[in-house]
Amino acid sequence: MLIVGFFTLGVWQVRRLAWKTALIAQIEARIHAPASPAPGPAQWPSVTRERDQYRHVVVQGVFQHDRETMTQAVTAAGPGFWVMTPLRTDAGFTILVNRGFVPSRLRAGESRPLGLVRGEQRVTGLLRITEPRGGFLRANDPERDAWRSRDVHAIAARRGLREAAPYFVDADATPNPGGWPRGGMTVVRFPNSHLVYAITWFALALGVAVALGVAQRAQRRGDAP
Repeated sequence: MLIVGFFTLGVWQVRRLAWKTALIAQIEARIHAPASPAPGPAQWPSVTRERDQYRHVVVQGVFQHDRETMTQAVTAAGPGFWVMTPLRTDAGFTILVNRGFVPSRLRAGESRPLGLVRGEQRVTGLLRITEPRGGFLRANDPERDAWRSRDVHAIAARRGLREAAPYFVDADATPNPGGWPRGGMTVVRFPNSHLVYAITWFALALGVAVALGVAQRAQRRGDAP
């Protein structure tokens, strides 16, 4: 039974490997595809993580810097914050845009006045699904305006945003005036250890089979007259 069980687990991991490989290829295709218009209100009910996460999108409108929200971030550039700024689109709805990273010393908008761009702006970036569960072991605290994750619905409610999209957009690396916020820092990483797991399970199945064969051979020798 152990042999069958280990072999079955190995086959399952091979199937998972095929699924993960296809998923990574699909995400890569989305990221590098030409930017398409961000989904509008009519499309919001059909936006899903499986189909839309990391879509390359474009949106145009005016930033509402007085309603920006800072969410905690740990990046290759060090700890700091993501600058989540509502963008009121030409179509009349609002999208939260993660304009990028700033270190803690630039948390306040007035500390980076050049980056508070005015007027019509065109933003390209990656569509991201809301993060409602907070950070690791730490929940968001809207009342204290302490944000550990990019919970679109909670942020929209806190900031009084009208017709807010149920997703946010990670802005690309197009430089902002003054150099901050720094966009284009989305980390797309999918752990893919299924091949290692499959080899492990198959090796265990083989090991048990060999051990069983050795034991049976020894038993036959012991039973021989």
